[in-house]
Amino acid sequence: MRLNDALKGRPPERPASAAAALSKRHLELVRAACAYIDERDGQGITLARLAEAVGLSPWHLQRLFKKALGLSPRDYADARRSRRFRDELKDGESIAGATYGAGYGSSSRVYERAKTKLGMTPASYAKGGKGARIAYGIVDSPLGRLLLAATAKGVCFVALGDDDRTLEGRLRAEFPEADEIAHDDRTIAPAADALLRHLAGEAPHIALPLDVRATAFQRRVWQELEAIPWGETRSYSEIAAALGLARGQRAVGRACATNPVAIVVPCHRALREDGHLGGYRWGLERKEALLNAEALMSEAGREPD
Repeated sequence: MRLNDALKGRPPERPASAAAALSKRHLELVRAACAYIDERDGQGITLARLAEAVGLSPWHLQRLFKKALGLSPRDYADARRSRRFRDELKDGESIAGATYGAGYGSSSRVYERAKTKLGMTPASYAKGGKGARIAYGIVDSPLGRLLLAATAKGVCFVALGDDDRTLEGRLRAEFPEADEIAHDDRTIAPAADALLRHLAGEAPHIALPLDVRATAFQRRVWQELEAIPWGETRSYSEIAAALGLARGQRAVGRACATNPVAIVVPCHRALREDGHLGGYRWGLERKEALLNAEALMSEAGREPD
């Protein structure tokens, strides 16, 4: 596995805060376009039709969409359609049935996109990710023991706990059909070091390659989380409102709860409407500690430009 090379050599992904450069009106138009795609599960969407629906020229919409989300309307629609495809596989539908149910014209179209959309072939995904090879390491951190796991493509799982055996059990439960899950501290070391430096306030921005499966909606929520300034928080309803979903706080909460890469995607910055911590997969004490540390470092002037 060449994970350590990938972690060092892959360029950082486009920062989620790029959307901040857009005007409020332009962001609302992008959200309207996303809602239009979501309502149709990504099916039957053309750039011309989408642009007409939101009152922009195709060229202008393409430009705004990429600036806000870092991907094209077509990529977003593909992700939405992939979500339906994955859901049908999980529900027991055959590959052929899921293919046409998700709006793909043929199975070849699914396999062409499988590597980038699923991270594995459709058949493997239906079997719980069979074929994945995962390396992991466990290190001490200010929040207790920290497990970080990755495939050759990037980080796929981050967990916090009190003892190694429990953490290893959580990892195996997350990937029950993986071909290999091997303890390999040396391979994981670059990513673990980046995460520990982040927790120490030395590297507030984390630029690690990720290999996570997510729906288009989950990615939108995670991007909003990443855009929350260091030392600040948002309520679930505020995040939903930013996505153009007036009553989407529960969906936002689920997207936070299913985040497989804790800290890298800062779901700890999402709070209940009353300002209370709410839930956190790795314990409320750790969530509170993360928020307190970020607030203190922000007050001390350690927030990045």
